[in-house]
Amino acid sequence: MRERHFLSLGPSGFHRIAYTDWGDPAHPHAVVCVHGLARNSRDFDFLATGLESVCRVVCMDVVGRGDSDWLENKSDYTFSTYQSDAAAMLARITAPAAGTWLDALRGRAANGGQPRLDWVGTSMGGLIGMLLAAKPGSPIRRLVLNDVGPFIPWSALFRMKGYVGRGRRFVSMEEVESYLREVCASFGPLSDEQWRHLALHGSSPADDGGFALRYDPGLGRGLHGHIDPEFPIGPDILRGIDLWSVWNKVECPVLVLRGAESEVLLPSTVEEMRRRKPDLDVVEFPGVGHAPALMSAGQIGVVKEFLLR
Repeated sequence: MRERHFLSLGPSGFHRIAYTDWGDPAHPHAVVCVHGLARNSRDFDFLATGLESVCRVVCMDVVGRGDSDWLENKSDYTFSTYQSDAAAMLARITAPAAGTWLDALRGRAANGGQPRLDWVGTSMGGLIGMLLAAKPGSPIRRLVLNDVGPFIPWSALFRMKGYVGRGRRFVSMEEVESYLREVCASFGPLSDEQWRHLALHGSSPADDGGFALRYDPGLGRGLHGHIDPEFPIGPDILRGIDLWSVWNKVECPVLVLRGAESEVLLPSTVEEMRRRKPDLDVVEFPGVGHAPALMSAGQIGVVKEFLLR
């Protein structure tokens, strides 16, 4: 694993975007993984480990999370900003790396001159991927939506927003882990090693000697009452976020992963997605809510099979 970063331009200036890079940087098949609302790139360490022998895996910290910068203007935490940052990420990883340009060009030549580029997105990361895949000329070849779809009920949005704390502090790593075991219980059954991994990489030392979660508490201020002008919202906003017009424009193969107990991705939403896109692949995981952690061999195998099909 390599830790990298680049500068991206947002509405109020430049900011730093961090990402982890796994596998051969010259591999002609690249998979971009993007996390959920208040998570970070290290959630994908287990998935990346399972994929890096067969493709390059790039996991981005969305701005305000992980090692990426926090924005001064909290109202800039919008899907417009996230899409621009992701587009810069895609441009960066599809450019031949210094010292490997010949191998990269050979790989692209074998693929008609373009690298194979896939997207795996959990929750918010899936929405970003869906929005990008719907754009004309999108480079995304295959799309994995992890427990998210074109419609999200308002009740589920309200609960997710409630998880974004306002600067909560923890006295020990054990307290961080206990907190995450509670608020992320819907991830499904995880091992002690996996819970500790989420705690270690989901927190950082605070100035007061304790620990803080690795995201900007200002995300909460950016979420409440702010509507992104670039983010398509349906006419009945009280029902939830409606992206059906976006879904209708997605032409690439799509795999939908659903936690059987999810309140974010409803069975009725999956049914409508399938009606509009009959070739849709859907896999449901029992005993899981929002969202499958993609840490178990079974879940990783489902994603790997779809990406390599």
